Amino acid sequence: MSELDLRTAAASAAPVRRRRASVGEMLAGLFVLFLLVATVAPGAISWIDPNAISAREAFQPPSLAHWFGTDESGRDIYSRVVAGTSTSLLIGVSATAIGLVLGLGLGVLAGFGGRALDFTVNRVIEVLFAFPGLLLALLVIVIAGPGPVTATIAVGLSTAPGYGRIVRGQLVSIRSSGYVESARVLGHSPARVLTRHILPNALAPLLVLATLGIGQAVVWAAALSYLGLGAQPPAAEWGAMLSAGRTYIGTAWWLTVFPGLMIVLTTIATTVLGRSLTRRTGGTR
Repeated sequence: MSELDLRTAAASAAPVRRRRASVGEMLAGLFVLFLLVATVAPGAISWIDPNAISAREAFQPPSLAHWFGTDESGRDIYSRVVAGTSTSLLIGVSATAIGLVLGLGLGVLAGFGGRALDFTVNRVIEVLFAFPGLLLALLVIVIAGPGPVTATIAVGLSTAPGYGRIVRGQLVSIRSSGYVESARVLGHSPARVLTRHILPNALAPLLVLATLGIGQAVVWAAALSYLGLGAQPPAAEWGAMLSAGRTYIGTAWWLTVFPGLMIVLTTIATTVLGRSLTRRTGGTR
């Protein structure tokens, strides 16, 4: 065996080096871990009752006693930010799940319902795309009424058209692939082909993309709460805290800065992790 053959064999036998996580990805992962702890066990990182009122400690700036300061009622902002993590994340994740389910239904109807149904579903999606996502959510809330549950459904409905278009494109490309044709030749039923071969391959990139959508859903839910259409004060929810603190933004900046910072960091962290997953899964396909 020549020296070139030996080098080629050694290179092929060497383990494939995986791409190391960047500093940004590690920081994003740590922040997401903080969010998960704040959601599952908030008492582990916060020791003050988020609803404890103390008029004597109202409008205290950030200090060792109150890391993020206190609000107009003397409530600890850090504890309220931690307590609001579960509400904000629950709304974001639930809205994303609703959008995924509805988008999957629209995509399957368009991809396997024949030309007439495909044309109809595509026209419906185009009409929904004509409305900005937040405007569509506002329209749903105007019809159904304000509240956190309604805000979650509204945000989910507003994200469904995007997921539906992605699913439809995935299904159209996958159903003409070689392994799907082989399954049909082997006599597998259309339902088996759909559930065993087409949907699993279409859902993998969609679930990765949904990671990016969680941050957007959190922002939209916070915007609705800020407008008084989502969670209502005195609920410890980031958008509601922003709305309550805007009156005092000139004298007590910490009332709005820290809830707003949590929204921004959550969006950045989920986006960074979502793009990292996209790159990693895209490189292996």
